[in-house]
Amino acid sequence: MKLFERNHHKTNKDYTIIVGCGRLGASLADRLSDQGSNVLVIDEQEKSFRKLSPDFGGMVIQGDATEFSVLKRAEIGKATSVIAVTNHDNTNVMIAQIAKEMFHIDNVIARLYDPDRECVYRELEINTICPVVLSTSKVDQLLHEM
Repeated sequence: MKLFERNHHKTNKDYTIIVGCGRLGASLADRLSDQGSNVLVIDEQEKSFRKLSPDFGGMVIQGDATEFSVLKRAEIGKATSVIAVTNHDNTNVMIAQIAKEMFHIDNVIARLYDPDRECVYRELEINTICPVVLSTSKVDQLLHEM
């Protein structure tokens, strides 16, 4: 596990942890950083952090976010939001559950590829984004605009 400071950590109270630095995670991290939020990104692969903008003002940790030592290093207890956007539904739900149940973080969001699992997340009171559902809704909307 490595901790890398990209630029200076901001001083406002808002602190978001993003787990997964793929296209979505990097895009979210860059946007939140640009808006002045404190952002920390966790990913297992150091090379994933190259997706972040050179102007990214947050911090990054290379490590497995399902391990408590990584979450402790990320100071998850101070987070106001946790967003799990890895490429694995099981990993996302595990991280979301840990954030919600063990660290009592209210604003937890998890990406989920399998829309059939959404009911599980709903029971756990975890907000979800599902690319399949979002895409289907948008296509339906565009078809009805014609």
